[in-house]
Amino acid sequence: MEKQAVIKRQLVWTAILWWVIISVIYSLLLNETLKGFHLTVPEIVADNLVSNLLLAGCCILIVHNMRFYLPRQEKYVYVLFISLGLAAVSVFTGRLVLWLLFRTDVHYTGSLSQTMGIRFAISCLLIACMSILSLLWYTQQEQKSAADRRKDAEQLTREAELFKLRQQLQPHFLFNSLNSISALIGSKPEEARKMIHQLSDFLRGTLKKEDQQWVHLCDELDYLSLYLDIEKVRFGHRLQTSITSPETAGQMKLPAMLLQPIVENAIKFGLYDTVEDITIAIGAAIEENFLTITVSNPFDPQTASPQTGTGFGLSSVRRRLYLLFSRNDLLQTSTDGHIFITTVKIPQT
Repeated sequence: MEKQAVIKRQLVWTAILWWVIISVIYSLLLNETLKGFHLTVPEIVADNLVSNLLLAGCCILIVHNMRFYLPRQEKYVYVLFISLGLAAVSVFTGRLVLWLLFRTDVHYTGSLSQTMGIRFAISCLLIACMSILSLLWYTQQEQKSAADRRKDAEQLTREAELFKLRQQLQPHFLFNSLNSISALIGSKPEEARKMIHQLSDFLRGTLKKEDQQWVHLCDELDYLSLYLDIEKVRFGHRLQTSITSPETAGQMKLPAMLLQPIVENAIKFGLYDTVEDITIAIGAAIEENFLTITVSNPFDPQTASPQTGTGFGLSSVRRRLYLLFSRNDLLQTSTDGHIFITTVKIPQT
């Protein structure tokens, strides 16, 4: 509402300024036309006053009309017709009013008849200019409004898609955890109970993060540690982790819950396709204006295809980064021997 009021004030002042310019131009042209008729001062003042007031009324009507009806390109001829019509109304109404005021002055009424053509031409030109100004103004405002609506719609779409991506991460992990708890209840009830508590803390942390778009790296790593503790209960001694992060990187920000699908992908390709113990290494560093995070895991090239089989996890992270930064180069994957490396760069503003 405040924005619309500002725009309306701008339009009013623009219209007033333009009317002043029109009045000056019209008065100068009219006085130049009437010089040869040797009119009295009251006649010239009355003529200018009546003519300018009628011209102002036509301009106000134009501005008001364009507010509710904006002709498209194929209907621009409408501007010409309305300018001609209003000019005719202005000139003939002005002649009638001036004739009623000075009807006893034959010399002045004669000058009215002789200057009708030039009065009509000047009025038509100035009203047409006002019409074009109003048309350009309202067209610009309409385009700006349409652009703002598109921007708002795109923002809502991005937020909805980001929310959907975040929601899709949890069910897969939750089902796996519940299956593991079910398997542990009979053979290892203590570990099952421990896993239930860890899962409860993890889900509670997830709920707290629902309204957070950005978090500090130290908070994200604490949250990730809960996830890894649950996975360690599932896989036992086979899963080891190593997290290295300098203190200066701890206060850097990144999208909430961004690292879990990357680590889940590392566990999937590190553990599911091998029988040996593995170590998932997570490292953070500051490089220029980026927070760089690497997640590495061993893989068996005979049974795994990490370069193409990244699944939903990495594709969801790449999509989130694109929606947030409009860049496709912030997530990279590579291999170094039997080590698969995922690198994420988060721009810091």
